[in-house]
Amino acid sequence: MQLTTNTRAFIESEQYSQFILLNLHDGLLPPSFWRNVTDFGSGETLHIKTVGTVTLQEGAEDTPLIYNPIESGEIIFRINEYVGDAWYITDELREDGAQIDTLMAQRAAESTRAIQEKYETDYLKAAAEVYSAADPYLINGFPHKIVSSETNGTLQLDDIIAMRLAFDKANVPAEGRVLIVDPIADATLNGFITLTSDITQFAVDILTEGVARGQRFRFNLYGFDILTSNRLHKVASASDGTTTLAPAGGVVYNLAMCIADDQTKPLIGAWRRMPKAESERNKDRARDEFVVRARYGWGVQRMDTLGTIVTSATNYKPAA
Repeated sequence: MQLTTNTRAFIESEQYSQFILLNLHDGLLPPSFWRNVTDFGSGETLHIKTVGTVTLQEGAEDTPLIYNPIESGEIIFRINEYVGDAWYITDELREDGAQIDTLMAQRAAESTRAIQEKYETDYLKAAAEVYSAADPYLINGFPHKIVSSETNGTLQLDDIIAMRLAFDKANVPAEGRVLIVDPIADATLNGFITLTSDITQFAVDILTEGVARGQRFRFNLYGFDILTSNRLHKVASASDGTTTLAPAGGVVYNLAMCIADDQTKPLIGAWRRMPKAESERNKDRARDEFVVRARYGWGVQRMDTLGTIVTSATNYKPAA
């Protein structure tokens, strides 16, 4: 007779599954959101020339016109980010461990993912930091920085309408307009749809799936394609010179931009060194070592196709 009481040696109380729980990741922005600078393969600083507009004069008979130069300038762009990761695995772990090859494969994948997320975070930060001063950043008389004046600093449809007007006044093309919002702001947008007896399919879609879904365009509001990101820039407070927003959880810079083509995209980026993995054998320590490094830079090439709506990073307005 074999019972659990007299056969304890054959009972393994702790078991280990072959299943490995991995991290959950959201989508990444596509490269079409910025202009990839291809003519910056060496050097420390890239100078990009800009051309202004022409102001016409009133003419008259037998009166010469004044010779005026066209305004010009330049944008300075630098490689300013250097990131990396390093790890190793000992011979003892390879010999005594289980599923070590799977662990190392996932370690490499997570390293690549971390660089991708840092790359995108720096992109969104570079765009937001343009608006760091307490200034509305007027272009043709209309602000490209809008700080929410709503109770608790939540996003309002009027803010999006005002940003559309600012873009229209700045002659921003209607094609390619996008608005990247934090999920908190997206939750407020979802609440603007109310149930009625004559509900539209548009409202049904929002109620079932939300306004934005990952990094894929889902809906268009007032000419802006809406999408969400958890990597938008966050700070403690922000001001446009008139309204100051400083909620307990800080503020987030929701970004509006036009990405129709390389002439309209507000940001430029360049890789000086794409993520490069290297490995070597350390015989003195009996281990295999791995290193990944990358260098890149972000810059703003134009502000007229860029805007921000600053809202609370934690507060949203529930549906009425």
